Amino acid sequence: MEKRNFRDSKKNKKPILLSIGYASCHWCHVMAHESFEDKETADLMNKYFLNIKVDREERPDLDFVFQSSFQLFNQAGGGWPLTMFLDENGVPFMGGTYFPKKSQNGLPSFKEVLQKVHDAYADQKENIVKQKDLIIRNLDLKKNSVLNQDLEPILESSLNYLDSIKGGYKGAPKFPTFNLYETLLYFYNKTNEKKYLDPVSLLIKQICSKGIYDHVEGGISRYTVDENWIIPHFEKMLYDNTQFILLLSKFCKINKDEYFKEKLIQTVEFINKEFLNKNELLGSAYDADSDGEEGKYYTFNYDEIKNLKSINDYFFIDSKGNWENKIILVEKKSPSKEILTKLLQIRLKKKKPFFDDKTQLDLNCLWISGLIQAHEVLPQKGYLKLAEKFFLKIEEKYLKKIIKHSYSEEIVFLEDYAFLIKALNDLSDKTMNFRYKTLAKKLSSETIDKFYLKEKDIFQKNQKAKNDIFFEPIDISDNTVPNGNAIMLINLIKLGLTKEAKKLAVSLNGYLNIHKNYMMTAIRALDFFNNINSGKNCNEQGCKLNDK
Repeated sequence: MEKRNFRDSKKNKKPILLSIGYASCHWCHVMAHESFEDKETADLMNKYFLNIKVDREERPDLDFVFQSSFQLFNQAGGGWPLTMFLDENGVPFMGGTYFPKKSQNGLPSFKEVLQKVHDAYADQKENIVKQKDLIIRNLDLKKNSVLNQDLEPILESSLNYLDSIKGGYKGAPKFPTFNLYETLLYFYNKTNEKKYLDPVSLLIKQICSKGIYDHVEGGISRYTVDENWIIPHFEKMLYDNTQFILLLSKFCKINKDEYFKEKLIQTVEFINKEFLNKNELLGSAYDADSDGEEGKYYTFNYDEIKNLKSINDYFFIDSKGNWENKIILVEKKSPSKEILTKLLQIRLKKKKPFFDDKTQLDLNCLWISGLIQAHEVLPQKGYLKLAEKFFLKIEEKYLKKIIKHSYSEEIVFLEDYAFLIKALNDLSDKTMNFRYKTLAKKLSSETIDKFYLKEKDIFQKNQKAKNDIFFEPIDISDNTVPNGNAIMLINLIKLGLTKEAKKLAVSLNGYLNIHKNYMMTAIRALDFFNNINSGKNCNEQGCKLNDK
């Protein structure tokens, strides 16, 4: 599939076939191999459509807008690969996710879909193009005039959806939704009520001991397909692991058990070693697959490990395996360094999964904040120095040149600025070096200039002056990372920009009443704002958001 500039594509009179995926997405690779690389299918695509392939990590604004469009059309959650059909102006009119090469399991073949969409567009083009205003009205986020509201009842209602036995949300698959658990931990630190701490404790224990955690090298997988946290989708994402480090560090301030500190150290060292790219910054993700087989690198055959002395003391080992005749390691107790070394030696004989070494500014800044949190628990490990070292690299690559999200110098997002400012605030808090705070204030002014919509008192996800989407994308929900508007509210408060913070807080309150289930970071940010606004004795460190 040919890559093209999304802005230029609007000039073409063909409908657009937009495929959104990412480098470590298993089903994205499957659809690419089955259909995009198939000549007959590709010929049909090129005959009927202008084809655009997008990495969602390079263009999270497009992913946000078209996932929202998918949900509007299908009244269901989306996913990747996202397959959207747009009119010649770039406005979506239908879409799906994965389509097989041949019809199966109730799904039509991709070629059938292409033909039917082409026919529908040819017959109904005029009506389809006229839908633009209706689609924009439905995608435009609603808000009301609520100025303030009680936040704890909103958070308490989310507890009803949690699995009190196995942790996480009820049912499967199991995602470690860190935004919720960060907010629960924040309110525990504020109230000392166990109802907020208990779900966090359960989640941390499950993640650290079960199959979602890589006991050999450290770090976590994206999610598990089962409700017991055992069978992971084996891809490892930087955004998951940086947030895991943040949450685990904060948890370790409350629970002093050395077991959790060991997991924290192992994960920090894994990220610092295995995610480094040629720019000495962090890449984005590891594939789930190697040698065309999902989980091959991470799982073990029984014959590989049956003779390892005492392995049954540390892990649940069944000769028949616990997933497709293979063994996913699940802990009985914390494994010894000796057994981990032997398991690593076996693993390293295998081919490593593909590493997407793409640098994303927001995630590298989130890593800096994670290191600073880990430093508070493990001051002897040198994590603060490592955080400052990473910032110097970011300063050299971005602040002295151009602030950009990833590859393109034309593209930067609210989250890049928000997490960069957050990292600067965190560095300032720990080092008392006012250079960081001065730079954070300068970048906050730049953020307001580039992203803030004065008529709505909210930050747009992409740059106002370079928006190539059919409407202004406003994102107030948490997703794979905490929401940029919520993080900016915390940033503005900590920088003493009270007037700007108040406008944003009022705006977020208006959205919260309607979209509260997706705004956990905003709840935390608004409570922090309320503390400041009520005259509580808070300093530049932000009322010690994470400490009692």
